[in-house]
Amino acid sequence: MAGLFGLIVGSHLATIALRWPVGRSSAMGRSACDGCGRTLRIAELVPLLSWLILRGRCRRCSARIDPRHPAVEAAAAGLAVLMAWTLPPAAAIAGMGLAWTLLLLTVLDLDHYWLPDRLTLPLLAGGLAVAAGGVGPDLTDRAIGAVAGWGVLAAVALIYRRWRGRDGLGGGDPKLFGAVGAWVGWQMLPTVLTIASVTGLLVVLAGAVARRRISAATQMPFGPLLALGAVVGWVWVGR
Repeated sequence: MAGLFGLIVGSHLATIALRWPVGRSSAMGRSACDGCGRTLRIAELVPLLSWLILRGRCRRCSARIDPRHPAVEAAAAGLAVLMAWTLPPAAAIAGMGLAWTLLLLTVLDLDHYWLPDRLTLPLLAGGLAVAAGGVGPDLTDRAIGAVAGWGVLAAVALIYRRWRGRDGLGGGDPKLFGAVGAWVGWQMLPTVLTIASVTGLLVVLAGAVARRRISAATQMPFGPLLALGAVVGWVWVGR
């Protein structure tokens, strides 16, 4: 049931990720093919299954369906199953909300290097609200985590800018780390940051092995790495 619900949520998340950055509403208007503009039928909107049946192409014009649709739907379903399988019901439901928000932030950061305040700040508030409901770490630890998470990466960004004369972290990264702290508490922040940093280094190493050109100026979105650490952290503390 969690997986099926995750597929439905993932379908909406993919629509938001594709429309929001270009100023299109995800709540208004019928879904249509990006190639020919044909309004899609209900049978063509079944998450993941329709994409598989259509082989990733529009039925009329054969235009390629954006692969982010099935990818986000599958990821949202997988995250829902992970939470439902590993956590008590209340922590699992809260964790799904956390994971789905992080998934949307991941797609936006990968595509546009963008971690909007309209997602990170409510995520922070949501973490504190869940603490008030008695799920996961206590409110004090999470409030400290929110301040510490923002402060650590804000300090790193400031030091890097003074040292190298250019930005090394985007303005959304400290806010996201603060939001993560509001969910997992301050004690888990070093683990989250370690997971994010080691994963980033592995990505860079894989790029070097593949002989991709990598320099000190090469950009890498840090939000998805923090999101990975946050999901692991919540699965740990939510038990």
